[in-house]
Amino acid sequence: MEWTANIRAFRSMSQKKAERVALRASDRGARIAQGEIRDALASAKAARLGRAIGYTSDLRKSGRVHRTATGFSASGVVFIRTRNERTVGAIISFTEGAEIVPVRSQWLWIATDEIPARIGRYRMTPARYRDSALVSRIGPLVEIAGRHSGERLLIVRSVTTSAKPRSARRMPKSGRARPGREAQEFIVAFVGIKGTSRVAQADARQIVRGVQRAMPTLLAEEFRKERS
Repeated sequence: MEWTANIRAFRSMSQKKAERVALRASDRGARIAQGEIRDALASAKAARLGRAIGYTSDLRKSGRVHRTATGFSASGVVFIRTRNERTVGAIISFTEGAEIVPVRSQWLWIATDEIPARIGRYRMTPARYRDSALVSRIGPLVEIAGRHSGERLLIVRSVTTSAKPRSARRMPKSGRARPGREAQEFIVAFVGIKGTSRVAQADARQIVRGVQRAMPTLLAEEFRKERS
């Protein structure tokens, strides 16, 4: 009887140790995946989006494993911790790729370097341009045909520019450019296209698969900590 009790005690102790190890290893794996996805987004010049990547695990949520018919399981998960549609869409675009198409217009308008990139904290669009002081400072937008059937242009006629980007100004009433500036018949403010594709620049799925392959190593490291 005493031998049987010792076996039960040893089995219980071993299982508890295995559970602790699995909880810590799965938590580490999720944390590593979060960090690598954030680093990948930063490399793609989207570090701000990386701040929306979170992680959790059974260790953090309950500190307990999930019991199953054959044993137990422990897991970690990486997730987007915001419901903002623009942020979620941008992260999906960077991590999975996307087809970007116009929503409220026939054309997807892309601002050029000839005009400011933003209005306040908002990305420049034709509508924001028309509602801003740029109409009087640079001039009204005029739509013309592009270089091919899949392109349209929004231009501003009769302006002056300097060597600096985004320096366009309305032509003075005198019809002559001021010193240091050059008269232009027109500048292209926006290029309109039917749509575009964005290739995934931070492969989150590949990162997670890499961490999954590393789990045996993480488990072994956590087992060593239990013995030390």
